[in-house]
Amino acid sequence: MHWMVSLTLIYAITSLMITTPLSSVFSLEASQQPTIHDNKLSVKTVYDGLDFPTSMAFLGPDDILVLEKNEGTVKRIVNGELLPEPLLKVDVSTISERGMLGIAIEKIRNSSEIQPYVFLYYTEPEPTEKDRGGDSNSKILSARNSIYRYELIDNKLVNPQLFLQLPARVEVAHNGGALLMGPGDNVYVSAGSVSPDKPKSGDDNTLSQNAINGPKADGRGGILRFTQDGKEVEDVHTLSNEYPMSLYYAYGIRNSFGMDFDPLTGTLWDTENGATRFDEINLVEPGFNSGWRHIMGLGEKEKRLDPDKLVDFDGKGKYSDPEFAWEKSVGLTSLKFFDSDKYDERYQNGMFVSDFHNGNIYFFNLNEERTELKLRGDLRDKIANNVDELQEVIFGQNFGGITDLDVGPDGYLYVLSLHQGGGNCRPSEASNDKNCISYDSAVQGVIFRIVPRQ
Repeated sequence: MHWMVSLTLIYAITSLMITTPLSSVFSLEASQQPTIHDNKLSVKTVYDGLDFPTSMAFLGPDDILVLEKNEGTVKRIVNGELLPEPLLKVDVSTISERGMLGIAIEKIRNSSEIQPYVFLYYTEPEPTEKDRGGDSNSKILSARNSIYRYELIDNKLVNPQLFLQLPARVEVAHNGGALLMGPGDNVYVSAGSVSPDKPKSGDDNTLSQNAINGPKADGRGGILRFTQDGKEVEDVHTLSNEYPMSLYYAYGIRNSFGMDFDPLTGTLWDTENGATRFDEINLVEPGFNSGWRHIMGLGEKEKRLDPDKLVDFDGKGKYSDPEFAWEKSVGLTSLKFFDSDKYDERYQNGMFVSDFHNGNIYFFNLNEERTELKLRGDLRDKIANNVDELQEVIFGQNFGGITDLDVGPDGYLYVLSLHQGGGNCRPSEASNDKNCISYDSAVQGVIFRIVPRQ
Protein backbone atom coordinates (compact mmCIF):
# COMPACT_ATOMS: atom_id res chain seq x y z
CA MET A 1 0.00 0.00 0.00
CA HIS A 2 1.06 2.69 -0.92
CA TRP A 3 0.59 -1.46 0.11
CA MET A 4 -2.22 -5.02 3.36
CA VAL A 5 -3.54 -8.00 5.19
CA SER A 6 -4.65 -10.58 7.33
CA LEU A 7 -7.08 -9.09 5.16
CA THR A 8 -6.30 -10.63 2.74
CA LEU A 9 -4.54 -8.41 0.34
CA ILE A 10 -1.56 -7.23 -0.26
CA TYR A 11 0.16 -3.13 -0.32
CA ALA A 12 1.77 -2.78 0.42
CA ILE A 13 -1.24 -2.90 0.83
CA THR A 14 1.34 0.89 2.35
CA SER A 15 2.02 -1.10 1.40
CA LEU A 16 0.14 -4.00 0.46
CA MET A 17 -1.76 -5.43 2.87
CA ILE A 18 -5.18 -5.40 4.15
CA THR A 19 -7.31 -7.48 6.39
CA THR A 20 -10.72 -9.08 6.05
CA PRO A 21 -12.30 -12.45 5.52
CA LEU A 22 -12.66 -13.92 2.05
CA SER A 23 -16.42 -14.08 2.39
CA SER A 24 -16.60 -10.29 2.45
CA VAL A 25 -14.74 -9.58 -0.77
CA PHE A 26 -15.15 -10.18 -4.47
CA SER A 27 -12.97 -10.10 -7.57
CA LEU A 28 -13.30 -8.14 -10.78
CA GLU A 29 -13.58 -9.81 -14.15
CA ALA A 30 -10.80 -8.86 -16.55
CA SER A 31 -13.42 -7.69 -19.03
CA GLN A 32 -14.56 -4.94 -16.68
CA GLN A 33 -12.78 -1.71 -17.51
CA PRO A 34 -12.19 1.18 -15.12
CA THR A 35 -14.89 3.83 -15.29
CA ILE A 36 -15.20 7.36 -13.88
CA HIS A 37 -18.55 8.71 -12.70
CA ASP A 38 -17.88 12.01 -14.44
CA ASN A 39 -18.43 12.11 -18.19
CA LYS A 40 -15.85 14.91 -18.48
CA LEU A 41 -13.05 12.55 -17.41
CA SER A 42 -11.57 9.37 -18.86
CA VAL A 43 -9.01 6.69 -17.91
CA LYS A 44 -5.77 6.18 -19.81
CA THR A 45 -3.17 3.44 -19.29
CA VAL A 46 0.35 4.68 -18.52
CA TYR A 47 2.03 1.30 -18.11
CA ASP A 48 0.84 -2.32 -17.89
CA GLY A 49 2.89 -5.30 -16.74
CA LEU A 50 4.23 -4.72 -13.21
CA ASP A 51 4.62 -7.62 -10.77
CA PHE A 52 2.43 -7.10 -7.68
CA PRO A 53 3.08 -3.33 -7.39
CA THR A 54 2.53 -1.70 -4.02
CA SER A 55 3.52 1.98 -4.14
CA MET A 56 4.68 4.68 -6.56
CA ALA A 57 6.26 8.12 -6.43
CA PHE A 58 7.16 10.76 -9.03
CA LEU A 59 10.70 11.89 -9.78
CA GLY A 60 9.35 14.39 -12.31
CA PRO A 61 6.86 14.72 -15.19
CA ASP A 62 6.26 11.29 -16.80
CA ASP A 63 8.94 9.85 -14.53
CA ILE A 64 7.64 7.32 -11.98
CA LEU A 65 9.31 5.00 -9.47
CA VAL A 66 7.22 1.95 -8.60
CA LEU A 67 7.76 -0.85 -6.07
CA GLU A 68 7.15 -4.56 -6.61
CA LYS A 69 6.23 -6.37 -3.41
CA ASN A 70 7.70 -9.83 -3.88
CA GLU A 71 10.52 -8.95 -6.26
CA GLY A 72 12.06 -6.49 -3.82
CA THR A 73 12.54 -4.10 -6.73
CA VAL A 74 12.27 -0.40 -7.45
CA LYS A 75 11.57 0.20 -11.14
CA ARG A 76 11.53 3.38 -13.18
CA ILE A 77 9.01 4.26 -15.89
CA VAL A 78 9.89 7.23 -18.10
CA ASN A 79 7.43 8.49 -20.73
CA GLY A 80 5.51 5.23 -20.48
CA GLU A 81 8.61 3.04 -21.00
CA LEU A 82 10.10 0.75 -18.36
CA LEU A 83 13.86 1.00 -17.94
CA PRO A 84 15.54 -2.35 -18.71
CA GLU A 85 17.06 -2.76 -15.24
CA PRO A 86 15.57 -1.98 -11.82
CA LEU A 87 17.09 0.86 -9.84
CA LEU A 88 17.31 -1.47 -6.85
CA LYS A 89 16.72 -5.12 -6.00
CA VAL A 90 16.98 -6.31 -2.39
CA ASP A 91 16.17 -9.49 -0.51
CA VAL A 92 12.74 -9.19 1.11
CA SER A 93 10.54 -11.50 3.11
CA THR A 94 7.32 -11.87 1.11
CA ILE A 95 4.96 -13.87 3.31
CA SER A 96 1.50 -12.33 3.38
CA GLU A 97 1.80 -8.53 3.67
CA ARG A 98 5.58 -8.48 3.93
CA GLY A 99 7.73 -7.20 1.09
CA MET A 100 8.76 -3.97 -0.63
CA LEU A 101 6.06 -1.67 0.70
CA GLY A 102 6.54 2.10 0.80
CA ILE A 103 8.38 4.93 -0.96
CA ALA A 104 8.84 8.68 -0.58
CA ILE A 105 11.10 11.05 -2.50
CA GLU A 106 12.73 14.28 -1.41
CA LYS A 107 14.80 16.39 -3.81
CA ILE A 108 17.79 18.02 -2.13
CA ARG A 109 19.91 20.69 -3.82
CA ASN A 110 23.60 19.85 -3.66
CA SER A 111 25.71 22.64 -5.16
CA SER A 112 24.09 23.28 -8.55
CA GLU A 113 22.37 19.88 -8.87
CA ILE A 114 19.15 18.45 -7.51
CA GLN A 115 19.92 15.21 -5.64
CA PRO A 116 16.93 12.92 -5.07
CA TYR A 117 16.80 11.11 -1.74
CA VAL A 118 14.61 8.01 -2.00
CA PHE A 119 13.19 6.61 1.26
CA LEU A 120 12.08 2.97 1.20
CA TYR A 121 10.18 0.80 3.67
CA TYR A 122 10.57 -2.96 3.27
CA THR A 123 10.64 -6.22 5.22
CA GLU A 124 14.09 -7.73 5.60
CA PRO A 125 14.64 -11.39 6.57
CA GLU A 126 16.73 -11.70 9.72
CA PRO A 127 20.36 -12.20 8.66
CA THR A 128 20.82 -14.98 11.21
CA GLU A 129 18.14 -17.06 9.50
CA LYS A 130 19.60 -16.42 6.08
CA ASP A 131 23.10 -17.29 7.28
CA ARG A 132 21.82 -20.65 8.48
CA GLY A 133 20.45 -21.34 5.01
CA GLY A 134 16.85 -20.78 6.00
CA ASP A 135 14.12 -20.16 3.43
CA SER A 136 13.34 -16.41 3.29
CA ASN A 137 9.65 -17.33 3.20
CA SER A 138 9.75 -19.84 6.00
CA LYS A 139 6.64 -19.68 8.17
CA ILE A 140 8.84 -19.42 11.28
CA LEU A 141 11.19 -16.80 9.89
CA SER A 142 11.59 -13.67 11.97
CA ALA A 143 12.05 -10.38 10.14
CA ARG A 144 12.25 -6.64 10.58
CA ASN A 145 10.59 -3.73 8.81
CA SER A 146 13.33 -1.31 7.83
CA ILE A 147 13.46 2.24 6.50
CA TYR A 148 16.45 3.18 4.37
CA ARG A 149 17.45 6.36 2.60
CA TYR A 150 19.13 5.98 -0.80
CA GLU A 151 20.71 8.35 -3.28
CA LEU A 152 19.72 8.10 -6.94
CA ILE A 153 22.85 8.16 -9.12
CA ASP A 154 23.06 6.95 -12.74
CA ASN A 155 19.74 5.08 -12.53
CA LYS A 156 20.79 3.17 -9.44
CA LEU A 157 19.79 3.58 -5.80
CA VAL A 158 23.06 3.63 -3.89
CA ASN A 159 24.64 4.59 -0.56
CA PRO A 160 21.89 3.13 1.65
CA GLN A 161 21.55 4.57 5.14
CA LEU A 162 19.49 2.63 7.65
CA PHE A 163 17.25 5.05 9.54
CA LEU A 164 14.81 2.87 11.41
CA GLN A 165 14.13 -0.79 12.14
CA LEU A 166 10.76 -1.89 13.44
CA PRO A 167 9.88 -5.32 14.79
CA ALA A 168 8.20 -7.60 12.27
CA ARG A 169 8.53 -10.58 14.59
CA VAL A 170 7.04 -13.87 13.34
CA GLU A 171 3.70 -12.21 12.63
CA VAL A 172 3.40 -11.62 8.88
CA ALA A 173 0.45 -9.22 8.62
CA HIS A 174 -0.31 -5.61 9.56
CA ASN A 175 3.03 -4.14 8.49
CA GLY A 176 1.61 -0.86 7.20
CA GLY A 177 4.33 0.82 5.18
CA ALA A 178 3.05 4.09 3.74
CA LEU A 179 5.81 6.74 3.62
CA LEU A 180 5.19 10.48 3.28
CA MET A 181 7.23 13.67 3.22
CA GLY A 182 5.62 16.16 5.57
CA PRO A 183 5.93 19.70 6.96
CA GLY A 184 9.38 20.71 8.09
CA ASP A 185 10.87 18.24 5.63
CA ASN A 186 10.16 15.43 8.10
CA VAL A 187 9.40 11.84 7.10
CA TYR A 188 6.20 10.11 8.24
CA VAL A 189 5.62 6.35 8.18
CA SER A 190 2.60 4.24 9.04
CA ALA A 191 3.72 1.32 11.19
CA GLY A 192 1.13 -1.43 11.61
CA SER A 193 0.48 -3.40 14.77
CA VAL A 194 2.38 -6.44 13.44
CA SER A 195 0.35 -8.57 15.81
CA PRO A 196 -2.62 -10.94 15.51
CA ASP A 197 -6.10 -9.56 16.11
CA LYS A 198 -6.45 -12.14 18.88
CA PRO A 199 -3.29 -11.83 21.00
CA LYS A 200 -1.32 -15.03 21.54
CA SER A 201 1.17 -13.67 24.06
CA GLY A 202 1.61 -10.80 26.49
CA ASP A 203 3.94 -8.87 24.20
CA ASP A 204 1.76 -9.00 21.08
CA ASN A 205 0.35 -5.57 21.93
CA THR A 206 2.17 -2.67 23.56
CA LEU A 207 1.16 0.62 25.16
CA SER A 208 0.96 2.15 21.69
CA GLN A 209 -1.88 -0.29 20.94
CA ASN A 210 -3.76 0.64 24.11
CA ALA A 211 -2.64 -2.40 26.07
CA ILE A 212 -2.87 -0.82 29.53
CA ASN A 213 -0.58 -3.37 31.15
CA GLY A 214 1.42 -4.13 28.04
CA PRO A 215 5.13 -3.60 27.40
CA LYS A 216 6.58 -0.28 26.30
CA ALA A 217 5.99 0.87 22.74
CA ASP A 218 8.53 -0.53 20.28
CA GLY A 219 7.66 1.34 17.06
CA ARG A 220 4.59 -0.68 16.12
CA GLY A 221 0.97 0.49 15.93
CA GLY A 222 1.27 4.16 15.00
CA ILE A 223 2.43 6.91 12.70
CA LEU A 224 6.08 7.68 13.32
CA ARG A 225 7.96 10.84 12.40
CA PHE A 226 11.66 11.55 12.01
CA THR A 227 13.98 13.97 10.22
CA GLN A 228 15.57 13.33 6.84
CA ASP A 229 18.73 12.45 8.74
CA GLY A 230 16.87 9.79 10.71
CA LYS A 231 16.76 11.76 13.95
CA GLU A 232 13.94 12.47 16.37
CA VAL A 233 11.83 15.58 15.78
CA GLU A 234 11.97 17.84 18.81
CA ASP A 235 8.75 19.77 19.42
CA VAL A 236 5.90 20.15 21.87
CA HIS A 237 3.87 17.40 20.20
CA THR A 238 6.13 14.58 21.38
CA LEU A 239 4.23 11.96 23.41
CA SER A 240 7.36 10.98 25.32
CA ASN A 241 11.05 11.85 25.50
CA GLU A 242 11.93 8.16 25.62
CA TYR A 243 12.93 6.46 22.37
CA PRO A 244 11.17 5.05 20.36
CA MET A 245 8.02 6.58 21.88
CA SER A 246 9.51 9.96 20.98
CA LEU A 247 8.98 9.08 17.31
CA TYR A 248 5.21 8.64 17.63
CA TYR A 249 3.03 11.31 16.01
CA ALA A 250 -0.08 9.12 16.46
CA TYR A 251 -0.81 5.70 17.93
CA GLY A 252 -3.54 3.09 18.45
CA ILE A 253 -3.43 2.27 14.73
CA ARG A 254 -4.08 -1.27 13.55
CA ASN A 255 -2.95 -1.01 9.93
CA SER A 256 -2.78 1.97 7.59
CA PHE A 257 -1.90 2.17 3.90
CA GLY A 258 -2.70 5.78 3.15
CA MET A 259 -2.04 9.24 4.55
CA ASP A 260 -1.64 12.77 3.25
CA PHE A 261 -1.49 16.35 4.45
CA ASP A 262 -4.28 18.79 3.68
CA PRO A 263 -2.70 21.35 1.32
CA LEU A 264 -4.71 24.19 2.90
CA THR A 265 -4.25 23.48 6.61
CA GLY A 266 -1.24 21.15 6.82
CA THR A 267 -3.29 18.69 8.88
CA LEU A 268 -2.62 14.98 8.46
CA TRP A 269 -5.37 12.51 7.47
CA ASP A 270 -5.12 8.73 7.16
CA THR A 271 -6.97 5.55 6.27
CA GLU A 272 -7.09 2.59 8.64
CA ASN A 273 -8.31 -0.98 8.19
CA GLY A 274 -10.44 -2.86 10.67
CA ALA A 275 -10.38 -6.62 11.09
CA THR A 276 -13.68 -7.30 9.35
CA ARG A 277 -15.56 -4.05 10.02
CA PHE A 278 -15.10 -0.32 10.37
CA ASP A 279 -12.40 0.75 7.96
CA GLU A 280 -11.79 4.40 8.79
CA ILE A 281 -10.81 7.84 7.52
CA ASN A 282 -9.20 9.79 10.35
CA LEU A 283 -8.19 13.38 11.02
CA VAL A 284 -4.79 12.84 12.64
CA GLU A 285 -3.75 15.67 14.92
CA PRO A 286 -0.54 15.42 16.98
CA GLY A 287 -1.00 12.83 19.74
CA PHE A 288 -4.00 11.23 18.00
CA ASN A 289 -5.08 7.87 19.48
CA SER A 290 -7.07 5.84 16.95
CA GLY A 291 -8.26 3.43 19.63
CA TRP A 292 -6.95 0.05 18.48
CA ARG A 293 -7.10 -2.53 19.91
CA HIS A 294 -9.92 -1.42 22.11
CA ILE A 295 -12.18 0.21 19.54
CA MET A 296 -12.74 0.65 15.78
CA GLY A 297 -15.47 2.79 14.24
CA LEU A 298 -17.48 5.54 15.93
CA GLY A 299 -16.81 4.57 19.52
CA GLU A 300 -17.80 7.84 21.19
CA LYS A 301 -20.82 8.52 19.02
CA GLU A 302 -22.16 4.99 19.42
CA LYS A 303 -21.27 4.89 23.12
CA ARG A 304 -19.06 1.82 22.67
CA LEU A 305 -15.97 3.53 24.06
CA ASP A 306 -14.60 3.02 27.56
CA PRO A 307 -11.97 5.74 28.15
CA ASP A 308 -10.51 3.74 31.03
CA LYS A 309 -9.32 1.13 28.52
CA LEU A 310 -7.27 3.64 26.55
CA VAL A 311 -3.64 4.67 27.11
CA ASP A 312 -3.22 8.46 27.09
CA PHE A 313 0.49 8.90 27.97
CA ASP A 314 -0.18 11.27 30.86
CA GLY A 315 -2.74 13.24 28.88
CA LYS A 316 -0.53 13.84 25.84
CA GLY A 317 -2.55 11.40 23.74
CA LYS A 318 -6.18 11.94 22.80
CA TYR A 319 -8.73 9.63 21.22
CA SER A 320 -11.22 10.90 18.66
CA ASP A 321 -13.74 9.13 16.44
CA PRO A 322 -13.06 8.66 12.73
CA GLU A 323 -14.53 11.21 10.34
CA PHE A 324 -15.97 8.38 8.25
CA ALA A 325 -16.23 4.58 8.52
CA TRP A 326 -17.32 1.62 6.40
CA GLU A 327 -19.41 -0.81 8.45
CA LYS A 328 -18.18 -3.68 6.24
CA SER A 329 -14.48 -3.67 5.45
CA VAL A 330 -13.50 -2.68 1.90
CA GLY A 331 -9.72 -2.76 2.40
CA LEU A 332 -8.88 0.96 2.28
CA THR A 333 -5.54 1.82 0.76
CA SER A 334 -4.40 5.26 -0.40
CA LEU A 335 -5.60 8.73 0.62
CA LYS A 336 -4.60 11.69 -1.53
CA PHE A 337 -5.58 15.36 -1.55
CA PHE A 338 -6.09 16.79 -5.03
CA ASP A 339 -3.97 19.95 -4.93
CA SER A 340 -4.56 20.68 -8.62
CA ASP A 341 -6.84 22.68 -10.93
CA LYS A 342 -6.75 20.21 -13.85
CA TYR A 343 -10.30 18.97 -13.22
CA ASP A 344 -13.51 20.84 -12.41
CA GLU A 345 -13.26 23.27 -9.50
CA ARG A 346 -15.33 20.95 -7.28
CA TYR A 347 -12.36 18.54 -7.06
CA GLN A 348 -9.74 21.11 -6.08
CA ASN A 349 -8.27 20.35 -2.64
CA GLY A 350 -10.75 17.51 -2.17
CA MET A 351 -9.81 14.04 -0.93
CA PHE A 352 -9.53 10.87 -3.01
CA VAL A 353 -9.55 7.51 -1.21
CA SER A 354 -9.16 4.04 -2.74
CA ASP A 355 -10.01 0.49 -1.75
CA PHE A 356 -8.58 -2.90 -2.63
CA HIS A 357 -11.54 -5.26 -2.36
CA ASN A 358 -13.92 -3.48 -4.72
CA GLY A 359 -11.60 -1.42 -6.92
CA ASN A 360 -13.40 1.81 -6.01
CA ILE A 361 -12.10 5.36 -5.82
CA TYR A 362 -14.08 7.60 -3.46
CA PHE A 363 -14.14 11.39 -3.44
CA PHE A 364 -14.90 13.66 -0.49
CA ASN A 365 -15.02 17.41 -0.10
CA LEU A 366 -14.28 18.97 3.28
CA ASN A 367 -16.21 21.49 5.30
CA GLU A 368 -15.18 25.14 5.45
CA GLU A 369 -13.09 24.59 8.59
CA ARG A 370 -11.39 21.56 6.95
CA THR A 371 -12.10 19.46 10.05
CA GLU A 372 -14.81 17.17 8.68
CA LEU A 373 -15.97 15.62 5.43
CA LYS A 374 -18.99 17.08 3.65
CA LEU A 375 -21.51 14.25 3.78
CA ARG A 376 -25.08 14.17 2.53
CA GLY A 377 -28.11 11.94 2.83
CA ASP A 378 -27.62 8.58 4.52
CA LEU A 379 -23.89 9.27 4.94
CA ARG A 380 -24.41 12.16 7.31
CA ASP A 381 -24.13 9.72 10.21
CA LYS A 382 -20.51 9.14 9.07
CA ILE A 383 -21.08 5.42 8.44
CA ALA A 384 -21.49 3.60 5.13
CA ASN A 385 -23.88 0.81 6.06
CA ASN A 386 -24.23 -0.64 2.56
CA VAL A 387 -23.16 -0.29 -1.07
CA ASP A 388 -26.18 1.84 -2.01
CA GLU A 389 -25.19 4.56 0.46
CA LEU A 390 -21.72 4.75 -1.09
CA GLN A 391 -22.96 5.71 -4.55
CA GLU A 392 -22.94 9.33 -3.41
CA VAL A 393 -19.15 9.31 -2.99
CA ILE A 394 -17.91 6.77 -5.57
CA PHE A 395 -15.78 8.63 -8.11
CA GLY A 396 -14.54 5.62 -10.10
CA GLN A 397 -14.83 1.84 -10.09
CA ASN A 398 -13.62 -1.40 -11.69
CA PHE A 399 -9.96 -0.60 -11.03
CA GLY A 400 -9.15 -4.06 -9.64
CA GLY A 401 -7.20 -4.02 -6.39
CA ILE A 402 -5.97 -0.43 -5.92
CA THR A 403 -2.72 -0.14 -3.98
CA ASP A 404 -1.81 3.53 -4.42
CA LEU A 405 -2.95 6.94 -5.64
CA ASP A 406 -0.83 9.96 -6.46
CA VAL A 407 -1.15 13.37 -8.10
CA GLY A 408 1.51 13.74 -10.78
CA PRO A 409 3.52 16.86 -11.64
CA ASP A 410 1.08 17.29 -14.53
CA GLY A 411 -1.77 17.74 -12.03
CA TYR A 412 -3.62 14.53 -12.94
CA LEU A 413 -4.64 11.70 -10.63
CA TYR A 414 -2.69 8.45 -11.09
CA VAL A 415 -3.92 5.03 -9.95
CA LEU A 416 -1.74 1.99 -9.24
CA SER A 417 -3.68 -1.26 -9.19
CA LEU A 418 -3.61 -5.00 -9.69
CA HIS A 419 -5.68 -6.48 -12.50
CA GLN A 420 -7.85 -8.45 -10.11
CA GLY A 421 -9.30 -7.76 -6.70
CA GLY A 422 -10.28 -10.00 -3.83
CA GLY A 423 -8.69 -11.49 -0.77
CA ASN A 424 -5.57 -13.52 -0.12
CA CYS A 425 -5.81 -17.19 -1.16
CA ARG A 426 -5.92 -19.86 1.48
CA PRO A 427 -3.25 -22.54 0.96
CA SER A 428 -5.89 -25.10 -0.02
CA GLU A 429 -7.27 -22.97 -2.82
CA ALA A 430 -6.14 -23.30 -6.41
CA SER A 431 -3.60 -20.71 -7.48
CA ASN A 432 -5.75 -19.82 -10.49
CA ASP A 433 -8.82 -19.07 -8.41
CA LYS A 434 -9.99 -15.65 -9.62
CA ASN A 435 -11.70 -14.91 -6.31
CA CYS A 436 -8.47 -14.43 -4.42
CA ILE A 437 -4.87 -13.35 -4.74
CA SER A 438 -1.90 -15.38 -3.62
CA TYR A 439 0.74 -13.22 -1.95
CA ASP A 440 3.41 -15.36 -3.54
CA SER A 441 2.17 -14.74 -7.07
CA ALA A 442 3.41 -12.11 -9.49
CA VAL A 443 -0.02 -10.59 -9.98
CA GLN A 444 0.17 -8.13 -12.84
CA GLY A 445 -0.37 -4.46 -12.14
CA VAL A 446 -1.00 -1.31 -14.10
CA ILE A 447 -0.68 2.46 -13.71
CA PHE A 448 -3.67 4.51 -14.90
CA ARG A 449 -3.97 8.26 -15.40
CA ILE A 450 -7.29 10.10 -15.17
CA VAL A 451 -7.49 12.93 -17.70
CA PRO A 452 -10.10 15.28 -19.16
CA ARG A 453 -12.04 13.63 -21.96
CA GLN A 454 -11.03 14.86 -25.41
